[in-house]
Amino acid sequence: MTSLSSPRPLSQCAVVVSAADNVAIVKHGLAANDVIAFPDGRSLRLTGDVTPGHRFATRDIPSGTFVLQYGQPIGTSRGIAAGDPISHANMSNEVPVVRDLPASLSNPAPRMVPAAQRATFRGFQRENGRVGTRNFVLIVPTSMCSSHEAQQIATTAEFTHWSRARYPNVDGVVALPHNKGCGCSDGTNLDVMLRTLANYADHANVGAVLFMDLGCEKTNLTLVERYLKQRGGLSTKKPVHWLGVQECGGTQGAIDKGLSLVTSMLEAANACERTTVSAEHLSLGVKCGGSDGFSGLSANPALGHAADLLVQNGGTVLITEIPEFCGGEHLFAARAKDLATAREVFSYVDWYKEYAGKFGTKLDDNPSPGNIKGGLLNITIKSLGAMAKAGTSRVEGCTPYAQPPSASGLHLMQGPGYDQESTPGLVGAGANVVVFTTGRGTTIGNAIAPVLKLSSNTPTFTRMSRDIDLNAGTVIDGTESIEQVGKRVFEHILRTASGEVMARAEETKHREFQLWAEQSVSL
Repeated sequence: MTSLSSPRPLSQCAVVVSAADNVAIVKHGLAANDVIAFPDGRSLRLTGDVTPGHRFATRDIPSGTFVLQYGQPIGTSRGIAAGDPISHANMSNEVPVVRDLPASLSNPAPRMVPAAQRATFRGFQRENGRVGTRNFVLIVPTSMCSSHEAQQIATTAEFTHWSRARYPNVDGVVALPHNKGCGCSDGTNLDVMLRTLANYADHANVGAVLFMDLGCEKTNLTLVERYLKQRGGLSTKKPVHWLGVQECGGTQGAIDKGLSLVTSMLEAANACERTTVSAEHLSLGVKCGGSDGFSGLSANPALGHAADLLVQNGGTVLITEIPEFCGGEHLFAARAKDLATAREVFSYVDWYKEYAGKFGTKLDDNPSPGNIKGGLLNITIKSLGAMAKAGTSRVEGCTPYAQPPSASGLHLMQGPGYDQESTPGLVGAGANVVVFTTGRGTTIGNAIAPVLKLSSNTPTFTRMSRDIDLNAGTVIDGTESIEQVGKRVFEHILRTASGEVMARAEETKHREFQLWAEQSVSL
């Protein structure tokens, strides 16, 4: 395809993120011989077609020098002329490793909104001080051996026992079916499973819990009860029941017994009502998936602005997908509150590199075919754009997978990029609402927390409007700024947290839950 059109203003057809960049990201697709007019008066003719989300060089990039986006190296030139499309053919994935840290590293605390002026929402306040955005009765199988029965109890109970009219303060009955437990090896794999299940049971979005086992598995009720006692039990008062499939005489007996318990659990959960509380009680998980070349230009920085607003209002922000810090981890380290925290940022990335190496892979393998087609040619480009979800607040600390941090502010959570495992980890770490950015489109939800979807471009939002809640494509269209979309996202988070609106994933009953197995060895 060729074009002989008159010059097109850069602002109409492409985005240059930073003044230091030597590439521009194309909005709607350009053709060979298209002429781009720059604000400084110069013009540039493209040497090839460039599809949406991909890049062309805005000036010559000599071989061996860095290709720059976000003001950071995203690869090394193999010899790129001004107007050339950027591809794997003319850019390698090599970027510098930056690990220098000044001994005096320190960043100031965020400027906070005075307590009396902070945003509010209506949530379920628990005895331990945490606040839920939802109020569920939760069925927790201790292994895959009782997951079927747990799911049957939850599904049947929602149809036969629960209704919004009868229990206006309860959002439903849900289960956490999974494929772990029983044959899992001791060590971190078992620790992660127990910690995640316990923290879901203890979550502010849960008003009553039923634990279930088969009866003979390694991760039976006795082990789970011992684990809970070792950590001091649940931190908030709520009904807790225990049920064994074998003790009940099998599947149907367990389902019948579980359903008989649900009525009292619903009554107890319904006794908790929403009250007006400060936004400081919100814990926001930020996540991305099905990303494209626009994700880091619109949805992610807009979500980052919303995250900054929450931190300034005293809230907590959790970002994970540690593999997607690769090539940009030095930026998080530079934002750490102190040197020890910066070193912890590096240690989390280094652990993941070593972990991936044990299984014969590397973090460079992270971008999916859909990512690459959408313009994310390598892990560094993906990482720099993904990290924008965390805004600009200083990094207060790092926390293990599915482990709530001990303080408010921005925290990094250890975990994979894989959506079905990292999103549950964020909720296990205390997130009571999640915002999930997407470029290609995704449908994911969570068992106990609302997951809001934020589209990076308008066509995807239009195509999947019944699954995606908000559109940041207006930034690319030029009709809204990043700050305007970020404020809109923040306000929608508050409305969702208050139960005024449901997330699209809640409407479509997306209740995904899966555990991350740090060490994938079954015995």
